[in-house]
Amino acid sequence: MPAPVTLPRLSWGAADAPSVLLVHGLGSDGALMWRFGTALADAGWHAVAVDLRGHGDAPRALDYSIAAYAADLAATAPVDGGAWDAVVGHSLGGAAATVAAAEHPGWTRRLVLVDPAIALSAEDRDIVRVSQEQSFADPTVEAVRAEHPAWHPLDVELKARATRRASRWAIEQTSAQNEPWDVRAQAAALTVPTHVLGADPAVHSIFTGELAAEVRRNPAVSMSVITGAGHSPHRDRPEETVAALLSALA
Repeated sequence: MPAPVTLPRLSWGAADAPSVLLVHGLGSDGALMWRFGTALADAGWHAVAVDLRGHGDAPRALDYSIAAYAADLAATAPVDGGAWDAVVGHSLGGAAATVAAAEHPGWTRRLVLVDPAIALSAEDRDIVRVSQEQSFADPTVEAVRAEHPAWHPLDVELKARATRRASRWAIEQTSAQNEPWDVRAQAAALTVPTHVLGADPAVHSIFTGELAAEVRRNPAVSMSVITGAGHSPHRDRPEETVAALLSALA
């Protein structure tokens, strides 16, 4: 297993409440999980978001395999130790959380995956590459707002900041070092209750079709779809996504 790095944290809610870990996607950071953090805190949870390696304030490293991201998460525990009551992972964060939960069943009591990057096709990888290149070419609030005019101003502001704070080399290596990008075996091995909040395939989803059907053959896995939402449902359709998350954790 790769040596873990210590991930910086942000938190919402009372420290003695049930604990949930929030794990962002490629090119983002912990602050961009604010929508989940505030909603969970209001619902009585203590939400903790981390910056993944190579992102935000997290340490830089040479290893950007999904196994390395997962090792960091597996080494991340609530401040009082023990298991997380829940872990929520988006995209890359969903893939890394899947590996951590499969390999360390006592790490979390339940798992919620938001349009998780369980396996990426060549087309998916090209879309991700182009999207990241565009983000780094113009990491401004104006550029993010032009691409996502319906997003909340905080999401626009924080997405631009996340791009500027991320290591471009780390983002590029995350794609280069994960060929193939495939954690279906770990998804099949999950034993904790797992719910997938899927994006709408009519907009854009990386977890749909035969891939989703294959993962759902694991009886621990259930799924719902956020209608009208693309790959970042918590930014595209925040109210619906938060409601679905709270329902999954009820």
